[in-house]
Amino acid sequence: MTLVIMAAGMGSRFGGLKQVEPVGPNGEFILDYSIYDAIKAGYNKVVFIIKEENYDLFRETIGKRIEKKIKVEYAFQKIEDVPSGVIVPKDRVKPWGTSHAILSAKKYVNEAFTVINADDFYGYEPFKIIKDFFDNNHDEKLYAMIGYNVKNTMTLNGAVKRGICYKNENNMLTKLIESSIKKKDDKIVATPLEDKNHPFIVDGNTLVSMNFFGFHPNIFNYLDDEMIEFFNNHKNDLDSCEFLIPTSVFKRIDEGKISVKVLDTKEKWYGVTYKEDKKDLVDAINKMIEDKKYPKNLWN
Repeated sequence: MTLVIMAAGMGSRFGGLKQVEPVGPNGEFILDYSIYDAIKAGYNKVVFIIKEENYDLFRETIGKRIEKKIKVEYAFQKIEDVPSGVIVPKDRVKPWGTSHAILSAKKYVNEAFTVINADDFYGYEPFKIIKDFFDNNHDEKLYAMIGYNVKNTMTLNGAVKRGICYKNENNMLTKLIESSIKKKDDKIVATPLEDKNHPFIVDGNTLVSMNFFGFHPNIFNYLDDEMIEFFNNHKNDLDSCEFLIPTSVFKRIDEGKISVKVLDTKEKWYGVTYKEDKKDLVDAINKMIEDKKYPKNLWN
């Protein structure tokens, strides 16, 4: 089982390269804890998706720390990696999105794999749940997604972006509404990103997506085909469009080519969406160390 970590984002709201912001007592980053949990759950390879210009930074920090613990590969998400004939706008700086990021790891992944964000602290349980799922599922048409209770994914410092999940009686994903979610008074309000005039209230136990997916490698063939279609459809907004994995997944669900099972977890998410979140995350990690969930020095 391979862990693919998307770490090419800009970290604009946090104000820097938040993937390498120390949060542990010995300078550990968020992704150190994700990798530690993945190894504990039985993963044997990690692929970092990064910007090529950040390679030395990653290799000298996180890479050197973990290379003796797990096999490490580096995939570069490059803005110029687009279909033939596509002219990239000169002022385009932001990566093309999560589907494009995952596609950049294609040559390093030939087995079932999990995709996560570099700047989200997920907890151990989801890694174990999804590893067990793929150990017992070899149907290449069946993918998986971890669903978190929305109340466990909030920050007190502003809105967060989450995908509100809808599933059928067999726990198969049927709909995902990408939304901005914020607590107002004692209610949790979700505002759809594509329909900002119709916010709605959600229950605290509503499941949301945190970009924690499990895929078979046939996803790469789907993304290869879709990328050509994506760029053909976005000739007029190449300065801002994004090639996103929820859209890619639902395209194949609608075509009947795949299904996605929602695997729920009671873990609490932590992150640094905003600078003010860092103290809460550091405090939470220290508490987990006190409770023996993690060693004080993660890698020694």
